[in-house]
Amino acid sequence: MSSTPDRSTDSELSTGSAAPGGLSFFALLALVIGSMIGGGIFSLPQNIAAAASAGPTIIGWIITGIGMVCLALVYQFLSARKPQLDNGIYAYARAGFGDYIGFNSAWGYWLSALIGDVGYLILLFSTIGKFFPIFEGGNTIPAIICASILLWAIHFLIIRGIQTAAMINTITTVAKIVPLLVFIVICAIGFKYDLFAIDFWGADAGLGDVLTQTKNMMMVTVWVFIGIEGASVYSKRANKRSDVGKATIIGFVFVLAILIAVNLLSLGIMQRSDVANLPDVSTADVLAHAVGPWGAWFISIGVILSLLGALLSWILLCGETMQVPGSDGTMPSFFGKLNKHDAPANALWVTNILTQIILIASYFSENVYLAMATLAAALILVPYLLSAVYALMITVRGEGYHNEPKQRNRDLGSCHHLRYLASDSCRRGESATHSIALLTRCSGLYLG
Repeated sequence: MSSTPDRSTDSELSTGSAAPGGLSFFALLALVIGSMIGGGIFSLPQNIAAAASAGPTIIGWIITGIGMVCLALVYQFLSARKPQLDNGIYAYARAGFGDYIGFNSAWGYWLSALIGDVGYLILLFSTIGKFFPIFEGGNTIPAIICASILLWAIHFLIIRGIQTAAMINTITTVAKIVPLLVFIVICAIGFKYDLFAIDFWGADAGLGDVLTQTKNMMMVTVWVFIGIEGASVYSKRANKRSDVGKATIIGFVFVLAILIAVNLLSLGIMQRSDVANLPDVSTADVLAHAVGPWGAWFISIGVILSLLGALLSWILLCGETMQVPGSDGTMPSFFGKLNKHDAPANALWVTNILTQIILIASYFSENVYLAMATLAAALILVPYLLSAVYALMITVRGEGYHNEPKQRNRDLGSCHHLRYLASDSCRRGESATHSIALLTRCSGLYLG
């Protein structure tokens, strides 16, 4: 592998052809929704209530929504303007900045997904611990043993074929949405505006001024939006390349609506200060407050289904993220090999062995899920930033627009806004700084 990064042309990166018998629009949509809806949404009411009152929360959702719409639009128009590029996150960084930056983008995204998998496993068994105390905390010895069995069961499911795994992911995605929709409907019926309006701007809450509350609330939302690029990562396997952009936009809008509804409706069921003091999976306690104890059980089952689906989605993404760079020589060729079922078996073996090691190490740590979620969110900011900058580059150059000035101006606005948000997050976030340092240290894998 060359130690000198070279800028590859788009045609060298991929053939860009559609995959006969590949993933349908609904399978791609399920990947986007399934990877975005994990465990974070079920803890969202408490996480945000502890950071902001209703007024600043609404402002924060408007700003965050605009920023994430820009990200969704970036992936949509990149899939349309550069359909020949496979594996979005990695391919865009490599096409714009050369092999070395492409390597670091792929490595960072893969590591973020891998660490997120560990977080999902721990939160899954922590939730099961509500029913069986032996699993309480998610990192007890029985919990780690059972989590390991689940990890390898999913591993062997995926290496038997991406199509089978994607079909199961679609089923689990539908199953995880049902509890959330029930939660939204019940809370909408029982919503009390007077309760929602108490200390609307947080003047008496001791949470700081409106700007501080808004900023703190926005920091909470980073983790729940990760996964928006799921269809882009699987672009090579799509039946139609045009489905990639559509699945990204539709999936994002759907998830954004659910996130906002779950968060704001909770503040009309319980007072903000009470929601802020709830334990993890706070949606369970909010629903129990509205309908009785069965609400907590109902949501807990929904969390388990949601985490199983998210875990499957992210292990799928881990394998695909390493396979494409391995197939073109940016990563060691070992990662690029497919088995007889067309699954990235070698990449999955490495991914899940490392996941297993980190899972075992979690036994010696506290607050593991929060730490894993924070690190995973920080690691993914760099690949997001590179995608936004590449999108800005091709938009400024006018590549692929063919006399579409209005569309080009819209895309320029989206790219500038997203680039600012991502770079500002990287600049201000201590975890993001650590993640950049980690990626730099691991560059020896490329140079070697």
